[in-house]
Amino acid sequence: MKRLVMAVFFIVIAAGGYGAWSWWQQSGAAAVQGKSAKGKGKGAPLFVKTAKTVAKPMPVLIEAVGSVEPEHSVQVRAQVSGVLQSVLFKEGDKVKAGQQLFQIDPRTFEALYRQSQAQLARDEAQLENAKVQRDRLEPLLKREFITRQEFDVAVTSTKSLEATVAADRALLEQARIQLDFTRIQAPIGGRTGSLAIKPGNLVPTAGGGVPLVTINSTDPMLVSFSIPERQLEEIRRYQHEKDMRIEIMTDRSGPAAAEGKLVFIDNTVTPQTGTVVLKTRVMNKDEILWPGQFVNVRIILRIEAEAVVVPEAAVQPGQDGSFVYLIDPASKVVVQPVKVSRQIGNEVVIATGIKPGDQVITEIPQALEPGATVRFAGTESKGGEAGKGKKGKGGNKGGTKPEGKSEG
Repeated sequence: MKRLVMAVFFIVIAAGGYGAWSWWQQSGAAAVQGKSAKGKGKGAPLFVKTAKTVAKPMPVLIEAVGSVEPEHSVQVRAQVSGVLQSVLFKEGDKVKAGQQLFQIDPRTFEALYRQSQAQLARDEAQLENAKVQRDRLEPLLKREFITRQEFDVAVTSTKSLEATVAADRALLEQARIQLDFTRIQAPIGGRTGSLAIKPGNLVPTAGGGVPLVTINSTDPMLVSFSIPERQLEEIRRYQHEKDMRIEIMTDRSGPAAAEGKLVFIDNTVTPQTGTVVLKTRVMNKDEILWPGQFVNVRIILRIEAEAVVVPEAAVQPGQDGSFVYLIDPASKVVVQPVKVSRQIGNEVVIATGIKPGDQVITEIPQALEPGATVRFAGTESKGGEAGKGKKGKGGNKGGTKPEGKSEG
């Protein structure tokens, strides 16, 4: 029994030793293979897409968000009360100044007008008779056939009737105006809103109730926007320069929908926000802009003739600020800190850090590290097209990619 236990013990020890030896052999081989592979791959150049920094004219600008408002807006109200007979336009129509919009029942006002006409005619006839009497008595007074008092009565009666006729003419004019008010016309040209009262309803007394319709002018339009007070001085410096203009965009990345000049700067700073309200007037013939619409505003102060520009994709954010991956003459990658001045569309204007003609990487491979050797898979030119490669260090002939290599 004792011999059996000893035999089992030696068998277990032998099996354990064999297993440890096998594991050591496999681990060593794997380590050697890994080192070999790592050594083989170290220093292999990466293929990257690049772009050259360029110097070109770029605007110096301020961006803001604004709202579109009509230059003129009128709430049309009735000035006389009556039943609304007809509406002579459709909701949302574009109308011209002076165009008739509504007709209120005019019969009551026509009757008042005719009554005023008749009263004026009666008093004018009495005035003519009084003048005849006065003229007849004047020579009799000179011959002393009548007393001075009788003549004075005739003169006074004539003057009284003259005043009565003047009052009648004023009442007739008032009646005519009231009659004209039954025909409601557009005070300005523009686009109409929704109707508040339909035909057949009683129009409220003048000045009361909701307006019958609101008309907003649509061409030109005003765009109101706010800027921080610290930028006000710069805007006032350039507001009379011919290069300064304001572009309005319905889409921030799209083209300008309209362009105008600065027409208003508010006379106070809003204490709650520290901003100043400005307005620009723009033409809107095609009605691209609509009252109440929010738009992007770009204030172009001046044009910088030699601005250093790179594609947006080349600029990377970092803890210490923005940077780009720069390729030096030896085709090595260098991390270059830059100071961004402004971004316009897909282009970034660089204040300091790089110069025109520098080569920057626009597509960053995951394996890219500072000091790595790279080769050009393509050079982006204006418009994002790949430029032609050149034969020489850091590029392959004809600008074509080697088989089995991907761009970045």
